[in-house]
Amino acid sequence: MASACVNAPGVSRDDGHCALGLVFPCGSSLWNCCNTTFWIPVVRVSTVKFASRLLHRAVPAVLCLFFTLRVFAEVAVVDDSGIKVSLTSPATRIISLAPNLTEILFFIGAGEQVVGAVEYSDFPAGARQLPLVGAHNRFDVEQILSLKPDLIVAWLSGNSQDGLQALKQLGLPVFISEPGTVDGIVSLMERLGKLTGNETEAVEQASAFRASIDASRKTYSNRQPVRVFYQVWEQPIYTLNGDHVISHLIDLCGGRNIFSDLKHLAPVVSLESVLARDPEVIVGGGVFGEIPPWAERWQSWPTVKAVQNQHIYAIDSDHIARMGPRLAQGMEALCLVIDKARNTL
Repeated sequence: MASACVNAPGVSRDDGHCALGLVFPCGSSLWNCCNTTFWIPVVRVSTVKFASRLLHRAVPAVLCLFFTLRVFAEVAVVDDSGIKVSLTSPATRIISLAPNLTEILFFIGAGEQVVGAVEYSDFPAGARQLPLVGAHNRFDVEQILSLKPDLIVAWLSGNSQDGLQALKQLGLPVFISEPGTVDGIVSLMERLGKLTGNETEAVEQASAFRASIDASRKTYSNRQPVRVFYQVWEQPIYTLNGDHVISHLIDLCGGRNIFSDLKHLAPVVSLESVLARDPEVIVGGGVFGEIPPWAERWQSWPTVKAVQNQHIYAIDSDHIARMGPRLAQGMEALCLVIDKARNTL
């Protein structure tokens, strides 16, 4: 009977008896099962001997199979809208519907898994090579489908809600993001790391990002308070209230947002209200170290402390206003200009 099993696929001799070889691939290193074959007898031997041998050999195989299956088990996280997003395996074809999300995906090591993005997804350099699926507020559903994504990463307040609903109805997994704080950005990095199979690198990168933020906070947060006006837009004058992450960064730098008390996240304010609150620093978007046109126009109001002392500064909007990893650089620049004003008070 032993000779009958010599050429049978997956069957070999084991102590003079036929045995079935179960081969387990890499992926279960906890049990040292990588490319290991377990031989289970498949011919009649004495009942006791057979049961003993089967138990002895089958238990490790079953345990190895259990842990192997866990490697390829479902990955699931809760997004910022409170919805559980589940994937049968880590995403390999991702569409990003916001520039900051594209940047985060590259930052956590998932850049090669991104197959499409929206306009202004321009950092890092590799993101500029991605196929575009439209803008964040008017993306092309058909173009998205043609890229065969297995995960859509979206922006709650910036993307078209009708468009997102259409993607969901087509059965595509959609992860909704809305990071409103530094902690929210850290959490977003970690959750995207899990969904993309880059959990270890995501945790490391998120930790480095937080450490950079904390370093600036420890240096500046307890210094003399400085009144800060952050200008988002010139005509009409838009600013940010105390709930916005930029206002949080101003606080961490030891500044005080003069419009933190307003109800709306990005309210329109009058020129008269800015003059009345008399900021000691005015900050807006532009090229760091240069004076943009909006800053020059404040020279018409010399009674404002920030104008008197020439503390009007531009900070790269992609650093300070894009909710991604370069926010740490934006905070560092913000703290520097606030501290510069502080030293002249």
